[in-house]
Amino acid sequence: MPSEFSLHGSWFLISLYIMAIIKTVDVSIAEAKNRLPKLIRAVENGEEVLITRHGKPFAQISAPPPNRRQVRLGGMKNRIEFLPGWDAPIDLDRFLEGDL
Repeated sequence: MPSEFSLHGSWFLISLYIMAIIKTVDVSIAEAKNRLPKLIRAVENGEEVLITRHGKPFAQISAPPPNRRQVRLGGMKNRIEFLPGWDAPIDLDRFLEGDL
């Protein structure tokens, strides 16, 4: 392997170590794309990753909240009422004229 590659890889490992101390790290889109598995491992270890575009933050990778709300099927049943005729066909000409 070329020495540039291993040097760059070492730099990234050093930045991950620093990230463990700081708990948040900024990475460019290109770096995030190339190092996503390592960044995900860092998030699993409690760090947050801020992804930047041209130096400006636009996305963040972090762990999900500890208490996610459980999905309840049918939770809105009998809470929404439709008016009679809500699904009746409409006259397109009247609709386009704003008469409905």
